[in-house]
Amino acid sequence: MSGYFVTFEGGEGAGKSSALTGVAELLNLQGYSVVITREPGGISISEQIREILLDKKNIEMDARTEALLYAAARRQHLMEKVKPALEEGNIVLCDRFIDSSLAYQGHARGLGIDHIYQINQFAIDHFMPDLTLFFDLKPEVGLARIQANQFREKNRLDVEHLSFHQKVYQGYQLLQKRFPSRIYSIDAEQSLESVIEASFKKIMLQING
Repeated sequence: MSGYFVTFEGGEGAGKSSALTGVAELLNLQGYSVVITREPGGISISEQIREILLDKKNIEMDARTEALLYAAARRQHLMEKVKPALEEGNIVLCDRFIDSSLAYQGHARGLGIDHIYQINQFAIDHFMPDLTLFFDLKPEVGLARIQANQFREKNRLDVEHLSFHQKVYQGYQLLQKRFPSRIYSIDAEQSLESVIEASFKKIMLQING
């Protein structure tokens, strides 16, 4: 494949979605063809699964059911959108990918990172990002940002207890140690402009390196 696959990861309120949009604009200015997408979602089938996963009414959802739904949405999204875009030579910027499942369901839900990794390897057939940017922000700060943003719709994960989000953060830290050559940390407490600049510079370094 001639494209480049970058995933944006982090806890709730870390600002990765806003950073992704800013990075895409800078890449476009450099003449790169960029495809923006997200997980769960990005295509019709996966967006339908997203509605089930994030609906606040679905509080009775079993942790394994949740993990399998994320993996199913990921498979369809990968085959229908990500791989074709990469084959056309695009840079694909994706808001969340496999590391979200490893941190949220694997570590925070207590299902085990290795178990969730195996489930997802079946789903993505060992297809991993070229680069993952982890937006490093303490969960307390991220949740405070969400509460202060009156325009953001609160989903099922936003209303989890702080202890859950702390476990998510711990999960990402474990993943950084496990995949040091792929996962790069961005200080998400900086201004949005600084976060975008740091993210853009890292992507350019990787592409041109």
